[in-house]
Amino acid sequence: MHCRTHDEKAFRTLNILDEHTRECLAIRVKRKLNSTDVIDVLTDLSILRGVPAYIRSDNVLCREKIAA
Repeated sequence: MHCRTHDEKAFRTLNILDEHTRECLAIRVKRKLNSTDVIDVLTDLSILRGVPAYIRSDNVLCREKIAA
């Protein structure tokens, strides 16, 4: 998710949810998120909760670019 602060500085959030329970498993907020950040969060979750059967990505920014 891409947002801006009150002083117009951009930041992104990585939100990871359990699709079945809707439990929020992780939120990462940074000025710039890259693939290493995503891998770090997924690795931490795999250690804490085990490896999931599957991962579904809902990349809203990508969908908005295609629609535009």
